[in-house]
Amino acid sequence: ATDTMIDLIYCAAGNRRFAEIAVAAGFLYGAQLPGTVYPDVARLSFADQDWKRPNRAAYMASLAAHRPRMATVLDWERDKQLGEVLSWAEEAAQYVERVILIPKVVGGIPRLPRAIGGAKIVLGYSVPATYGGTELPPWKFAGWPVHLLGGSPHRQLHAAHYMRVVSADGNYAAKMARQNNQFWMAGHARNAHDRYWPRLKETDGKRWGDGTSTADAPYEAFRRSCANIMAAWRGLEQATVPPKE
Repeated sequence: ATDTMIDLIYCAAGNRRFAEIAVAAGFLYGAQLPGTVYPDVARLSFADQDWKRPNRAAYMASLAAHRPRMATVLDWERDKQLGEVLSWAEEAAQYVERVILIPKVVGGIPRLPRAIGGAKIVLGYSVPATYGGTELPPWKFAGWPVHLLGGSPHRQLHAAHYMRVVSADGNYAAKMARQNNQFWMAGHARNAHDRYWPRLKETDGKRWGDGTSTADAPYEAFRRSCANIMAAWRGLEQATVPPKE
């Protein structure tokens, strides 16, 4: 189940126009730090770090500079890591309201604190995807506020049936828009090769961009994705978004 006001976050550094589109659709702004962010587009609300190549000093310096509302820390992947993970969390708590702990150790969740250093603890659930994902079943997160990390929009929505989601981040829709001018339609695109991710030309009945720059196609696809994802989380039935006039 979700809270009434879930925070949806577009998380990607280095592309101003995608950030502007997402923020205009109602998304909060997030980025993997350290990275190029655009504080004039929106305040950075969420920060993540490179879990494969963690750099504590650089990450904490970025948190101190940007002071996002919430931030992840080192993934808890091995039992003996807990002390290090909580040390990261205590340092990050100086700069944020919510620290996101990412448990991947079987049976570990009951050992986690509910708050640290004055910041509230939220559990991060890595939605299964090519980038990562947790092997812990969703019901192990029962009784905790949960942040969904990455994954496709429909996998995130599915996971929300099993846990109390307070926030979710991702940039999957931007990747699909950049690669193939595809946008998310919640499984409603019946005549498309992929009913979840139709291409603009499949839904519009012509090659998109006639009369306009085809360079804008990825941004139009992303705009539609943002609107549809926001509508799905709000419980609205919105199968598609009309093109801009």
